[in-house]
Amino acid sequence: MADHVYKVVELVGTSTDSIDDAIQTAIKRASRSLRNLRWFEVVQTRGSIENGAISCYQVVLKAGFTLDTGDDEVTEV
Repeated sequence: MADHVYKVVELVGTSTDSIDDAIQTAIKRASRSLRNLRWFEVVQTRGSIENGAISCYQVVLKAGFTLDTGDDEVTEV
């Protein structure tokens, strides 16, 4: 098994449909800017309530990606 070094970023995804959709939204968007995404961890879930019903889900995640070989510095997007 190769040794890996990971950079971890925090993401917040939102959705009016579900918690799962909020996670998918965050990962899909992050994957357009970050290479080598490998894992995620949900660290917080919350939502908005309007007129007694859930109106929006919000999920805070940490996502890890491997650094490219030879990367001395990683610039977050």
